[in-house]
Amino acid sequence: MSAMKDQLRTDLTASIKARDAMRSSTLRMVLTAITTAEVAGKEAREISDDEVMAVLGSEVKKRREAAEAFTAGNRPAMAEKETAEAAILAEYLPEQMTGEEIATVVSAAVESTGAGGEGMRAMGKVMGVVTPQTKGKADSGVVAAEVKRQLGA
Repeated sequence: MSAMKDQLRTDLTASIKARDAMRSSTLRMVLTAITTAEVAGKEAREISDDEVMAVLGSEVKKRREAAEAFTAGNRPAMAEKETAEAAILAEYLPEQMTGEEIATVVSAAVESTGAGGEGMRAMGKVMGVVTPQTKGKADSGVVAAEVKRQLGA
């Protein structure tokens, strides 16, 4: 069993004992999402810690998008619930990179690939270098926007 999944199960047990309903329901939800990922495809398999992190990242992103939608729809109570769930899940993710750190990584990648004057044609080349460095630590949409900005789009 992956260490991350084991940690989530241990924390779920602790939150149930502490009668923390929000944390319990959130951890149950993410463990269900992990199980769904494990049985997806042709045969069931145990997923790795990296794949567990990807599921966690996806769930956090869903919660943030839902919170924005509820805020736009004038449903502050639901938005607050989604934000709280995202915060609980974010505790299990690595520390997120700041905008400055992303810009530094992207500019180094643009320089190393020699893509400075190529414009948007070099997007794939630069993203290929940047993605492994930012995976799990930054939202891919934010990274792509920074690459576009630095390539002059």
